Amino acid sequence: MSKKKRPDLDEMNQELEKLKARKKVLQREVKYQDSIERRKQRTFRLVRTGALVEKYFKIEHLTIEEREEVFKIFSPYIKQNMPNKFRKKE
Repeated sequence: MSKKKRPDLDEMNQELEKLKARKKVLQREVKYQDSIERRKQRTFRLVRTGALVEKYFKIEHLTIEEREEVFKIFSPYIKQNMPNKFRKKE
C-alpha cells in the first residue's frame, strides 16, 4: 500500500503566493479592459456629438478655432436655458 505524500506547509504557502500573484494580474487585466471599453464609449459619444453639431449648426466649413468661438458665444445661452429634464442630476 502506497502512501500519498502530503504537501507540506511551505509548498502550500508557495502555491498560495502564486495564486495571489495571478489574481493581481487578472484584476489588472480586467481593470485595463474596462478602461479601454470606457474610452471606446467616450470616443463613440464624442464622434456622434460632433456629427450632430455639424448637422444642426452647419459648421462644416469652419476651422476648429472658429467653431470654438461659436461655442463660446452660445454656451452661456445654452447653459442658462437648458430645460430641467436635460440638466445633469447631482
